Amino acid sequence: MDIQQQIVEVETAGKKPRRFVFVLLQDFTMLCFASALESLRIANRMSGQELYRWTLIGEGGDTVTCSNGTEFKLQADLEELGRDDTVMICGGIDVQSATTKKVLSWIRREARRGVIMGGLCTAAYSLAKAGLLDGKKATIHWENQDSFAEEFEDVTLTKSIFVVDGNRITTAGGTASIDLMLKIIADDHGEDLANAVADQLIYSSIRTDQDTQRLSIPTRIGVRHPKLSRVIQAMEQNIEEPISPSVLARDVGMSTRQLERLFRRYLNRSPKRYYMELRLQKARNLLMQTDMSVINVALACGFASPSHFSKCYRAHYNTTPYRERGAQAARLSI
Repeated sequence: MDIQQQIVEVETAGKKPRRFVFVLLQDFTMLCFASALESLRIANRMSGQELYRWTLIGEGGDTVTCSNGTEFKLQADLEELGRDDTVMICGGIDVQSATTKKVLSWIRREARRGVIMGGLCTAAYSLAKAGLLDGKKATIHWENQDSFAEEFEDVTLTKSIFVVDGNRITTAGGTASIDLMLKIIADDHGEDLANAVADQLIYSSIRTDQDTQRLSIPTRIGVRHPKLSRVIQAMEQNIEEPISPSVLARDVGMSTRQLERLFRRYLNRSPKRYYMELRLQKARNLLMQTDMSVINVALACGFASPSHFSKCYRAHYNTTPYRERGAQAARLSI
């Protein structure tokens, strides 16, 4: 038998096809959706059976546009589901606006019916806004982690590529949908089928919920220096209350001058400048993704004085925090 036509035998006696309901929010990310859907399609193909079914729904039941501008035809409005359905809400850009009152009401109603509810990419926000993640572990795309952590204090946020906590599922987005679906397929029908699906996807390194979504610090900055990595990690973990360069240097066993030379050599900037850029990057995420006041954003990013925050922000981004917030509001109103 040709290897491309090989059928992976699975035990399906007494099992009916599992139905996935993909809820496509406005400006959802195509990659996270396509990665999930294609994994299910290939599982059917490789088993030679209809193991999975799916339907696409969304608010209004007509069409929805993803973040790359492609329009999708929906099969239904936000309808009542069966208790055995598995919901995957697909988020993307500006998930806050896409999570409307109607969407939230539907999520809460269907959750009360006991369905498994998942959020792909930024749709963890939708689940959290509906109150479904309180007291649970979850993940969301790394770019949205700062704003999510500020808004949902009752959720245990992780940096994993996906999290399954009871009947709540969240992913970090992108190809993490493949890893999640391979786990689901393996749980439903065995590792052989999951591996066959991975082979078809040319997906040679299957990740688990123990894997983190961002590259390691050495890989990200292109430098493999253990002490430098430890200092940067400490900076990233202490944004609200910045640590002085002298303390950072002492903690890794070097002098402040040695630390300065290390940053200049590998990153072409001082430790103070690098730290400031990390804090300003978090500040911009909070301004763009939350309705936190500018003063609270400043405090969350280690600035005791709003005027100092505004001065540093303008020097780095060539605009003020207030104008950034106003420009974001104008974009959302278009």
